[in-house]
Amino acid sequence: MFHTIIIAGHLGRDPEMRYLPNGQPVTTFSVASTRRWTGQDGQTQEETIWFRVSAFGKLAETCNQYLSKGRAVLVEGRLRPNERGEPRTWVGSDGVVRATYDVVAITVRFLGRREEVAAPVVEEEMLEYEEPIPEEEIPF
Repeated sequence: MFHTIIIAGHLGRDPEMRYLPNGQPVTTFSVASTRRWTGQDGQTQEETIWFRVSAFGKLAETCNQYLSKGRAVLVEGRLRPNERGEPRTWVGSDGVVRATYDVVAITVRFLGRREEVAAPVVEEEMLEYEEPIPEEEIPF
């Protein structure tokens, strides 16, 4: 099975890079994606969804180097649900239940004006190699 998600938004804070025990770099950052529309009453409506993005390897290093709070990005990746298959939820300081969606980045594109620092488009490196299934084992 396969799924992908594409998110366009702005970073909510500066990225944070750390290293896994095996030495692989991991950079996490939050992206807010806001949808605006005009309601039937003529009033502007707004909905913001937050995503927590994790990038690994060379992609993590590049994101940590070029991204900062407020920067526009387009992230392509896969959702990583909690143990129940749901988004991560918590209760904010105001008592309101909030949710965030965890995404493992495959590609990150740095968006913005031309005068901003340009950065390359970087894709996740293949971390594991899977042997192809022999044709005689395919059930159809």
